[in-house]
Amino acid sequence: MNHVLDRPIWSALQTAHADFAEGGQHARRYPPSIVPFAASADDTPESLGALEKLPSGEERMFLVEAGPIAIPPSLVVLMEAPVTQMVAERPHEKISDARIQPLTEADAADMLELATLTKPGPFTLRAQSLGRFWGIRQESRLVAMAGQRMRQIGFIELSGLCTHPDFQGRGLGSLLFRFVAGEIASGGDTAYLHAYAGNTSAISLYVAHGFVVRSEMNMCVVKRPT
Repeated sequence: MNHVLDRPIWSALQTAHADFAEGGQHARRYPPSIVPFAASADDTPESLGALEKLPSGEERMFLVEAGPIAIPPSLVVLMEAPVTQMVAERPHEKISDARIQPLTEADAADMLELATLTKPGPFTLRAQSLGRFWGIRQESRLVAMAGQRMRQIGFIELSGLCTHPDFQGRGLGSLLFRFVAGEIASGGDTAYLHAYAGNTSAISLYVAHGFVVRSEMNMCVVKRPT
């Protein structure tokens, strides 16, 4: 039996994030203004046919699955990369730190600026629609952040972890990582995350903080041909 995180985008849009879903029973996506994630229900012709109808114009869709990803023939693959999916081996302790503050819509532009600089993954001005984010500011400047993204029954994705290059090496990313993992665990859910397989330094950090590899995944970015 497949694990709920083998097709994390599909399982999220079927359950905890069903209210965000665009599409139908064979393929769904998040609104592109929130996050460009999409998935088919399976690899049948009906599902792949529904998937290829989701994007319009120059919209790009990110697909993430365990095992090979079936791509509709009418879509162009822009990028492919192996991804490592990790889960918390144990519930993390809820911690507090006066430097960590909740981020709100008023912080969205600063969040996007930091994410654009550090490239933690797809990020938009509406990223907070999916889950809560927290950050650390130095002299009013947002220098580190992390939060929650996809959600399934019993699982919440830890995402958007990044630190401004000028403030790296001070433990801010590690602090926020432990904080968000603790927030997820305090609600009774299991934290999980995705990292590019080649990002060995990040994966080592996550292992040091009690995460284990659950599955090697595949990611690809597709769009309609121009």
